[in-house]
Amino acid sequence: MNLQDLNRIRQITVIAARHGFGEVADRSGVWRMLGRKEKVEVSPEAQRESTAHRFRLFLSELGPTFVKLGQVLSTRADLLPAEFVEELATLQDHVEAIPLDAIHAQIRDALGKEVHELFAHVDPEPLAAASIAQVHRAVTLDGEEVVIKVQRPGIAERIDADLGVLRSLARLLEAVVEETGIYTPSGIVDEFDRAIHEELDFVNEASNIRAFLETHQDRPYLKIPRVHASLSSRTVLTLEFLRGEKINPAALSEAERKQLAQNILEASFRQLFDDGLFHGDPHPGNLLLMEGNRLALLDFGVVGRLTRPMQETLVMLCLAVALKDSDSVARILYRVGVPDARANLMGFRNDIESILGQHLPTTLGQVDARTLLRDLLDLAVKYRIRIPKEYALLSRASISTEGMLRSLYPEMNILEVALPYAKELMAGRYDPGQLQGGLMRTLLRFQSMAQDLPTQLSQILMDLETGKFSVTVRAEQFDKLNENLRSVAVIAFLGLCACGFIVGAFIAFAPRPPMYGNTPVLGIVGIALAAALFGAVLTWYLFGGRFGKLSVTRFLKKRR
Repeated sequence: MNLQDLNRIRQITVIAARHGFGEVADRSGVWRMLGRKEKVEVSPEAQRESTAHRFRLFLSELGPTFVKLGQVLSTRADLLPAEFVEELATLQDHVEAIPLDAIHAQIRDALGKEVHELFAHVDPEPLAAASIAQVHRAVTLDGEEVVIKVQRPGIAERIDADLGVLRSLARLLEAVVEETGIYTPSGIVDEFDRAIHEELDFVNEASNIRAFLETHQDRPYLKIPRVHASLSSRTVLTLEFLRGEKINPAALSEAERKQLAQNILEASFRQLFDDGLFHGDPHPGNLLLMEGNRLALLDFGVVGRLTRPMQETLVMLCLAVALKDSDSVARILYRVGVPDARANLMGFRNDIESILGQHLPTTLGQVDARTLLRDLLDLAVKYRIRIPKEYALLSRASISTEGMLRSLYPEMNILEVALPYAKELMAGRYDPGQLQGGLMRTLLRFQSMAQDLPTQLSQILMDLETGKFSVTVRAEQFDKLNENLRSVAVIAFLGLCACGFIVGAFIAFAPRPPMYGNTPVLGIVGIALAAALFGAVLTWYLFGGRFGKLSVTRFLKKRR
């Protein structure tokens, strides 16, 4: 760790203390590592605000990398409690615009030509300036209007430097902070590392846009911008300019708001259950209202992908929730997740039953999906079930979509609008005429199980009759205890052997020459041999045999 990293850690620690996180800094030993402790006054706001709000202010003050960390975490309800996710969703970039000369230099470095050789005009005033990139309107040499997304110079190097500092802090925190979530601090940093480097590579975003163009080509109500491949690279992305305005429900008639809400809902269902590719952050800022009540979808840095089995699981989960089947909901979530340890499935089911009873008192049309999804994900975290990030991202997208629908047309009965899609989806999934249908696969699996079950039961009964049937119960803690007891027994046995060798050497050789003064030489030799034997065997035991892996206990197991 260099001096620059230590200075950055000191800066982070001072800001953390000012926002009320000084105790964590003390416990983590950061001040000891820095060699001194500074007196930091806690801000008055930190003394009265919630922990989640103080955490957002803390990240905001630290700059672009940490703002981006908060924005990434706001899409991952599987990593943090709901109150933190909701607070971090309000994080906004507050950065100064890059001078136009720097933009030109970045375009030249990325595309290998001067700006005037690539574009007829680049607007000097940016459309948007964020922590990662800046966006400008431009006109190509062919006269087409485009937007250019240009990565900030040096941002990748700065993020990598901050990631190194974050990893150091994460290791310190893991030593002192009790683990309450599924992910350790280092695990969260790893997730952020993957997400931020995907976002830094504009080739990934271009690939996402092309995939959306392909899946939405037959949906006239939704417009996706076209990528200009020859004017794009890893740090520069040039897209078709889409003319539109932000969605303002107050400026629309009731019929327009209803139609727009239906278009958003249909696009969401098609993305989830037909395409398996959905927009991960569909907030109003990423949507434009174009002529003809069409929608333009923007910013494809965060997208989610669902495989066919994941889509089918999602259908079953929705059905289980609609039927208030807490047992099925618990088993589906348990199956799709990755439990850190064996979970209390009965307790998990009972808690889900309580949540469903709270959120589904009457009809599905009155359900607030935002709180329902939040509570289900919080419950999975409580029982240490690691939900795949695609489902967490889907939760965030669903919450944003429902918020837009309710603001556009609060009277809309989402269940009534979604019912035709659900029927179509179920018909497609369980159509016996399609070999790839879910019903056909289920029937084939059931037939195979029905054929094999009598044979398997017969084999078990025969093994019982002949005494060949045995049940082995393994407990990891008992195995470790057994191994430790064997190890203690081996050490005690070696100690007794060494003591016997020493005593025997004195008895056998004490009265016999040769003598060195009054000390029997053979007795000393016997003691030395005993000590050498004991030391050699103990060293072999502690450090293992060949390549440091063979212990005495394992050796004894092999001999049995």
